[in-house]
Formats: sequence, C-alpha cells, structure tokens
Amino acid sequence: TDSYTEDTWMKLRDAVSAIQNSTSIKYNLEELYQAVENLCSYKVSPLLYKQLRQVCEDHVQAQILQFREYPSSECSLDNLSFLKKMNRCWQDHCRQTIMIRSIFLFLDRTYVLQNSLLPSIWDTGLELFRTHIISDGAVQSRTVEGILEQIERERNGETVERSLLRSLLGMLSDLQVIGRDDSFEQRFLMETNRLYAAEGQRFMQDRDVPEYLHHVAQRLEEENDRVISYLDQSTQKPLIATVEKQLLEEHMSAILQKGKDVFEAFYKKDLAKRLLVGKSASVDAEKSMLSKLKHECGAAFTSKLEGMFKDMELSKDIMIQFKQYMQNQSDPSNIELTVNILTMGYWPSYTPMDVHLPTEMVKLQEHIKLFYLGKHSGRKLQWQPTLGHAVLKTEFKEGKKELQVSLFQTLVLLMFNETEEFSMEEIRTATGIEDDELKRTLQSLACGKARVLNKTPRGKDVEDGDSFQFNSDFRHKLFRIKINQIQMKETVSV
Repeated sequence: TDSYTEDTWMKLRDAVSAIQNSTSIKYNLEELYQAVENLCSYKVSPLLYKQLRQVCEDHVQAQILQFREYPSSECSLDNLSFLKKMNRCWQDHCRQTIMIRSIFLFLDRTYVLQNSLLPSIWDTGLELFRTHIISDGAVQSRTVEGILEQIERERNGETVERSLLRSLLGMLSDLQVIGRDDSFEQRFLMETNRLYAAEGQRFMQDRDVPEYLHHVAQRLEEENDRVISYLDQSTQKPLIATVEKQLLEEHMSAILQKGKDVFEAFYKKDLAKRLLVGKSASVDAEKSMLSKLKHECGAAFTSKLEGMFKDMELSKDIMIQFKQYMQNQSDPSNIELTVNILTMGYWPSYTPMDVHLPTEMVKLQEHIKLFYLGKHSGRKLQWQPTLGHAVLKTEFKEGKKELQVSLFQTLVLLMFNETEEFSMEEIRTATGIEDDELKRTLQSLACGKARVLNKTPRGKDVEDGDSFQFNSDFRHKLFRIKINQIQMKETVSV
C-alpha cells in the first residue's frame, strides 16, 4: 500500500506540475481523478491535502520573483506592462487552480468538506496567491499605483484597457484586498478627492454656472460608467459622494452667488433621483444640507425641497395603509408594490411615457388608484414609469439570483419568461419603450458588466437589427445584483 501510495502521488504531482507549467498532461484526467479517490479510500487524505498544498505553495512562491525583479520605472508604458504581467499571472493561476481542483475534486468534496477549518482547494489557491504575491508590499503598491495611474489617464481623456482594469480589480476583490483599511478603495477615493478638489477650484474660476454644472453632471456620469465597466459596486456610493462634495458642496456659496435658479433645478433633479431610487447615502446628511441651504438662501428657496421630504414620509404611511387594504382583497397579488405619491409642484417635471405593463402590475395600479382616490377625492394620479425599479427573482444555471433593476429593464426581462430570444423590434412593440430609452436599457442588460442577456451580433452598441437571448450561463459572486441603467446625457430646464 505504501508503494502504491507513493507511486500514485508521484503521478498526481507530475500532473499538477504539467498544469502549472502549461505542458501536456501524460495521464488521462479520469484516471487521475480515480487515483485521488483511491488514495482517499486508503485513509491518506490528510497527507494528500498537505502534499497538494505544498506543491501549489512552492509554485506560487516561485512566481513572486518575476515581479520583485521587474525594473521600477516612472514610465507609464512600463507600468502598464507590469499590470499586464500581473493579470496574466492571475489568469493563469485561476485556470490552473480550476484544473487542479477538477482532478482533486473527490478530496475537496469529502475530506475538506468534513473538516470545516480547512479551506477548499479553490480558497487555498486564493489564499496562496494573496499571501505570496499580492500581499508583498512592493508588488501590491505597484499594482495599486498602476491601476490608479490608468484611471487617472482615463479621467484625463485618454483611452485605457478597461478589460484589464476590470480583471485586476476583480482580482483584488476576490483576494479581499478591496475593503481593507489600506486597500485600493481607500487610495482610489483619496486620489479622487485630490483630483476633483483641484479641478473644482480651477473650473469655478473660469466657467459660468450652467457650464460648470454641466461639467459636474458629465463627471458624475463618467464615474457611474466606471462603476458599470470595471469598479467594484461597493465603491459607487463613496465615489459619487466624493465627487459631489468636491465639485458641489465645497463651492456651494460661489455657485449660489453666480447662479440657485440653475443650481436649484440641478439640485432638485439629483435630490429627487436619490430619494426615489434609494441612492441617498444618508437622510440625515440630506436634511443637514437642506438646513444649510435654508440658512444661506432663505425659506422660499427650500420650501419645495422640504415638500419632497414630506411627500416621502407621507408615502410611507400611505403604503402601510395600502398593504392592510390589500390583505382584505379577494385577489391578493404576489407582487410586493411600493408607490411614492408625489405632489407635482414640489418635484422636477418628468416626461410622461406610456409603456405596456404586465397584467399583474396593471391590476395593482388600479388597486392603488381606487384606494388612494377613495381617501382623497378630486385628486388625479399620473404614473411616472421612468424612475420605477424592481427586484426580480431569476434562475440561472449557477442557481437563483435576485436582480435589482429599473422598471424598463424589468419589462424587457419579463419577456424572456415566454421564450429565449427576441428581436429589437419585438421588444419595442411588446414594451412600448421609446427607441432611445430602449437602446440604453438593452445596452445595460447585454453590454455592461452584468450581462444577463446576450446580444447578436456582439458589440458595445445596440442597433435596430440586433437580437437578444437570455444568458442562462450568467455567473456572479453576489446573490443580489444591481444592474445600473445607462443614463442619457441631459440638461435641466429652469
């Protein structure tokens, strides 16, 4: 038995070495899998796990040399070359770990699973890469500095390889480097703060208010696009808060002196969106800002803004009463509906858009209409679908997920309950969404970071002749995924 065990381990070690060195494996994968199962049956699982970890650790340790010996340089091309080398190393490591795990799957699902303190083979791979490569001070610093440099170049108008940034930031996230005190995110937000503090000072001096606010809106759109394309979703709130602080809050007095009406229109529009789609970082912070505006500009300036907050509070009370009302109905819905009742004079004007809602949603609309007008006769309700959003329960091959989406995204996705493929024209006819809005909606679902739809032909833009299929192979580490709607470029009328 000892001789068989030793011979079998040598065979497995040769296979692991071949995978790590990207050479051909001498043995059949099924034969190797069976060899692992046989060793586990001989009660040598602890030794097998220890030996496998050691072989993997030796290989990963050897990889750090190529990064430590990489010549330091202030040249951006050299730094980009370093990032590409790091990305190749990471991609190779992930591919190798997946192949090794497939051979040692029996060990992973028996011995490792029964010992809760032991990391799985995949987690072991992550731990080794984190410990021996990315946790090296010089290597991590150069990787983070390189990523920050690429983002700054893009912010300055240059074209960068977004797929490279997406892969490297995904690596930092998988290795749990994003989210720690001295992580990439902290450095990124510091650099963002520095950049926009200087930019705000410079632009406020030589631009008028409408031009400046248009620039701010453009910058916010760019940063949201970065979140969609390659940044971690958790970065969105602090990132947008940093941009708003340096470009708006720090220059509030100057903006108000230069131009309210324009500022009031932009501020009202952005406040409305934050309140209605739950993007506000803190209600207390919003009210604190409102208090400062009231002190600076007087009660008349903030009366409508205060009315927006009152509407939100009243809407909560109305929805509590509506849910009690629905419990007494003979045909309760399986959709949990929340509606905000807004006073038209307080809020920005939204372009009415008639879309084709599913029958179940239409029934709920009628219920809320009967309930509300029964209590407030003489009033008129006008539905505004542009800021509606929903959570959809969806099933992929990987398992069940929840998608946090806009109402327009919802209408498109619900179509795929019926069949797996639709043309652009079929989706337009079925949903009633106007062309530009529909193209942005489909682009967010099929061309963004979370591609729950596939598009034919492939590409980053949506055209009239395109067709769309449900992506049952979609994978994501989170259970609930927010799919950001791509915003149109717009100005605000005052």
